[in-house]
Amino acid sequence: MIEYEPLAPPDWQDPYPTYRRLRDEAPVHYAEKMGTWCVSRYADVAAILRDSKTFSSVSAFEVLIPEEARRIGPRDALEVIRFLYRSRLNPLVLRKGMPPSVITSDPPQHTRLRAIVNRGFTPARLRAWELRVQEIVAACMGKLHRGEPFDVVRDLAIPLPVTMIAEMLGVDADRHVDFKRWSDELIAGSSGSQRTSFAPVLKAMGELIMYMRTVADARRRDPREDLISALVDPGHGDVLDDGTLGQFAVVLIVAGNETTTNLIGNTVNALLDRPDVVERVVAEPRLVPGLIEEGLRYDAPLQFMLRRTTRDCEIADTKIPQGASITLLLGSANRDERQFEEPDRFDPARNSKGHLAFGFGIHHCLGAALARLEARAAFDALLPELARSRRMHESPRFVDSFMVRGLDRLELQRLPG
Repeated sequence: MIEYEPLAPPDWQDPYPTYRRLRDEAPVHYAEKMGTWCVSRYADVAAILRDSKTFSSVSAFEVLIPEEARRIGPRDALEVIRFLYRSRLNPLVLRKGMPPSVITSDPPQHTRLRAIVNRGFTPARLRAWELRVQEIVAACMGKLHRGEPFDVVRDLAIPLPVTMIAEMLGVDADRHVDFKRWSDELIAGSSGSQRTSFAPVLKAMGELIMYMRTVADARRRDPREDLISALVDPGHGDVLDDGTLGQFAVVLIVAGNETTTNLIGNTVNALLDRPDVVERVVAEPRLVPGLIEEGLRYDAPLQFMLRRTTRDCEIADTKIPQGASITLLLGSANRDERQFEEPDRFDPARNSKGHLAFGFGIHHCLGAALARLEARAAFDALLPELARSRRMHESPRFVDSFMVRGLDRLELQRLPG
């Protein structure tokens, strides 16, 4: 019998043997402590992501809140008051739940929100940002080129997406550090070691929403060519109100930052064990796009997604009741030998099309194209350096999360010669 709990301290050094056992022995496994059905095979996960009518995103993430965090203590009560003040959200409205976001809503509400926020991620806007992405990468790589100690995560994979998201939103450069801090606190507080209290999440969310409301007020008075203006200026059509804008900002700085950061870090980590692959891709730059897709498949930045059933249904011959929590193990689905031949082999020439690292269906990652653009610029610059570098520490340390898989640090050391 397999004992697996999505929110138990993960074996981030190598969770994939456990995923294989789940696929082989219990493709639909009930995790009692969390109260969720874990789905591990590719075909089942893809089918669920495709069916938003049966598998809803509304209230799906409530299962992450542990019982002890539901009991509001004095510290939490004070933070709730601060949160309501900062966010200007009506407590009576909040009794029905937080304002909707693109990841916690279903059609038709999701369709409307997605249409609005898509304005910031059009092909034309991304092309306009391409040169800026390359400039940020070049600046980040300066330490390595000068022969100084270089941490792939801290010196490149973190500042690149943080800077891009902040500049796209049109926020002040001196608030970039705050954006990363808010991202870290939201992840640790919702899916890491601080899950026992609401306070850290409410603090980070309240500060972020208050700041974004200030920026939105300024853009309504004086629109600019930035993402916030595109979302709140009636000249663009339908707009987001302050509550929904705050929720979008939370999604953007967490998903937008962490996806790219961990895509770069996890892929570099895999490459450092495979100097032959590095040599091959350096010699054949046309393989870089495939390298990025293989990195996403091989070691997904987000290991699972959540859904809730709207009716009684059946998954892999297992009956699931209405209202049940479903945990979709993306990390397992992307290593399913039923979908990908020799899935534990890292191969940049593989056809990784169809991997689920960015989700699937109507909730496919909004910033997937931006993440690929950033990763392409990063690997174009990094790959020649990786050919003459190695890890300083053999046992990588991972970020504080059960849900997000990524390295906290990845320090490089130049090889002699």
